[in-house]
Amino acid sequence: MYRILFLCVLALMVSCKEELINPPENLIAKDKMSAILYDLALVTAAKNTSVDVLKENKIEAMKYIYTKHDIDSLQFVQSDVYYASYPAVYGEIYKSVEEKLKADIKVIDDAKKEQRTLDSIERVRKPKKLDSIKAGKPIKSKAN
Repeated sequence: MYRILFLCVLALMVSCKEELINPPENLIAKDKMSAILYDLALVTAAKNTSVDVLKENKIEAMKYIYTKHDIDSLQFVQSDVYYASYPAVYGEIYKSVEEKLKADIKVIDDAKKEQRTLDSIERVRKPKKLDSIKAGKPIKSKAN
């Protein structure tokens, strides 16, 4: 009885061994993968906000990314699957993408804030037109 139990536990332990994915021949480097995923996030956001602009300019998101980074779809998918099999590494890649996106958002927010400041300064400097009623101008009557 103990032998059977021991064999079952041993078989269970051996079968639960984590199989690692071997790196593909043309593995994309982590920093390049981060750049690809960053561009993918930007293109996806653009596609979700202004679909017509991409269609009018005949821009295909994935084709654009593959061409820009000089990769093909198979290389991207194999590298993505490989990195996804290592959650810690994949997390680092996505954290890097998130940091780049947050930096971009900060730059945009700072530019908007600066523009609002310039706009408000311009409004203060602009001479205001006087309202004829408030200025106290006499009204001409046709009777005179």
